[in-house]
Amino acid sequence: MSAAAMGAGAAFGIGDGATAETFTDLAEVISISPPSQSTDIIDVTHLKSTNRRREFLAGFIDPGDVSLELNHVPGSAADVAIQALEGLATTTNFRVTFPDGTSGSVTWIFAGLLQGYEPNITPDDKMTANVTIKVTGATTVSTL
Repeated sequence: MSAAAMGAGAAFGIGDGATAETFTDLAEVISISPPSQSTDIIDVTHLKSTNRRREFLAGFIDPGDVSLELNHVPGSAADVAIQALEGLATTTNFRVTFPDGTSGSVTWIFAGLLQGYEPNITPDDKMTANVTIKVTGATTVSTL
């Protein structure tokens, strides 16, 4: 039997920066693309590499970006919270909460900077907004 689960119940939260940090989940989130890190690969091949095979080392890890889409409600708590992140010189902590599964809820907490906030208005559909967060540093994974 598969352990696959639906994404219903997932959440995206913004930390308050306090010592005992509290996260406030954004309302009306449609989809979340959690951080997807990538590792730089360094080519260390030399003239005497064994069997004329290229050799590589792992370099720095880029923790990636987070993107989310939400129903855009101008002036809502989510709209105000996201706009408050614009232009901050310091990082903010964010949390992705995966829905309850067989092992309980799993959270990913990471620091990041608001990279983009793009509301979208169309005449024949709901208003939405896309948010992009640039992750900086490692992600802490916890099971609740």
